[in-house]
Amino acid sequence: MTRHVKESFPAARGGPGGAGGAPPAPAALAAKVRTLAPSMTRSMQRVAEAVAGDPAGCAALTVTGLAERTGTSEATVVRTARLLGYPGYRDLRLALAGLAAQQQSGRAPALTTDIAVDDPIADVVAKLAHDEQQTLADTAAGLDTVQLGAAVAAVAAARRTDVYGIGASGLVAQDLTQKLLRIGLVAHAPGDPHLAVTNAVQLRPGDVAVAITHSGSTGDVIEPLRVAFERGATTVAVTGRPDGPVTQYADHVLTTSTARESELRPAAMSSRTSQLLVVDCLFVGVTQRTYDTAGPALSASYEALAHRHRPRGTTRR
Repeated sequence: MTRHVKESFPAARGGPGGAGGAPPAPAALAAKVRTLAPSMTRSMQRVAEAVAGDPAGCAALTVTGLAERTGTSEATVVRTARLLGYPGYRDLRLALAGLAAQQQSGRAPALTTDIAVDDPIADVVAKLAHDEQQTLADTAAGLDTVQLGAAVAAVAAARRTDVYGIGASGLVAQDLTQKLLRIGLVAHAPGDPHLAVTNAVQLRPGDVAVAITHSGSTGDVIEPLRVAFERGATTVAVTGRPDGPVTQYADHVLTTSTARESELRPAAMSSRTSQLLVVDCLFVGVTQRTYDTAGPALSASYEALAHRHRPRGTTRR
């Protein structure tokens, strides 16, 4: 089966949410900036940082005014708007006005969450909790539910699902696989890159392959997804970089968000949090769609393991 590889730039698929995806809501704008800024050019970063930092001020500017304020060009402003998921600058201005209105509703200023080496453990807990909450909120705000629904439908109907991930993303791949197995679906999460490719060779139309990679450029994850794509399987990418190479082989892209990386909080920590939210949403959607079989399978697996959770010496009544 011959399939055409997609361009990796999000606008080629109608925006970050995939083909036909709607522009992100105002609340998702800051999340989009945090997610996409590392992959932008420096001039586009200046535009993105300006609109996220001062939405009210930027909403009052024309495209020429914003270009002058950021020391860029009108073309850069328009390209940045499109990369953030808006058809044009006018749509971005409307979102900025909405975001400014939300910010004026009286929300408390954000906590400074940089963790220092000499921070008391109570401050570490508070800062990590804040970052985790922000990461989850950003991921939820930026998640394209149309793409998620399509991925749910594909997994629910699949003969089998392969899930690829390395390192921290590999733990998330194992988590999704175990969940799918508990509702009676056939799922594999090969931890060895060579095994992942040999598994992908066996896929065919009607199967699903899910690639989990925060960077969107992990070769050991992209390679089996490419093979699955070429074999005709439905492919899903869970990634923090919707413009990354992995999306070239993805029918559906589920975008994650992460907190700002620091010396004591590497990206793998926040990426894992956002990835777990996405795969949990995917799993719950599949469970809903297959509940006639998933419900009994969950009950059966619970009963099979129940005795392992009882204190020793107790018997079931």
